[in-house]
Amino acid sequence: MKPFAFITASLLLLASESCSQAPVNQSSINKRVTGNIGGPCEGCEAIYESPVMFEKLESMAWLPDWKDRGFKLAVNGTVFKADGVTPAAGVIIYIYHTDQNGIYAKKGEETGWGKRHGYLRGWMKTNEKGEYKFFTLKPASYPNSKAPAHIHVTIKEPGRNEYYIDEYLFDDDPFLTLEERNRQPGRGGNGILKTVEVEKGFLKSERNIYLGKNIPNYPKE
Repeated sequence: MKPFAFITASLLLLASESCSQAPVNQSSINKRVTGNIGGPCEGCEAIYESPVMFEKLESMAWLPDWKDRGFKLAVNGTVFKADGVTPAAGVIIYIYHTDQNGIYAKKGEETGWGKRHGYLRGWMKTNEKGEYKFFTLKPASYPNSKAPAHIHVTIKEPGRNEYYIDEYLFDDDPFLTLEERNRQPGRGGNGILKTVEVEKGFLKSERNIYLGKNIPNYPKE
């Protein structure tokens, strides 16, 4: 078996085991922290809808589409504190995106923000080294549009309110024009991914996140 084929098979097994965990009701577990860091953020409260308690979240997440057909995508990175050097542990990361048809797919049983974000979403928490990683399929652009394909992301630091950072975008996306690139505010650092196809149909990329970078109302330390 080829090395990357073995890796893919192992990841599929891990994903199956991870998805078998029973979810818990989050309504009374993950208490929301109020504040004005990051400014207005419609839908950012979806981060509290994690089916797993924050304290039990792992640093890796597999979105529900991982085993479906399409370009598999693995993204990893490190979250750093505002000094840009110190790894930040315990940071919650929430992501969601469109399916292979460019829509926020739903199964009809969604509640809360899932009614808008769809079921292709996931949560993770950085480990003691500030590391995170997620596995999903590369999303498609909105139907009949020239909007770049993207992955929405919200983060929450311990003791602080949630806020959004720049979406994950794709460097090779034909819709990611120079104008669109220049429009990115750089919240949390550069969100444009340069993917590498490590085996047929399997893309990898990396993005580091810098807490407080270009974030309005971020407290000075």
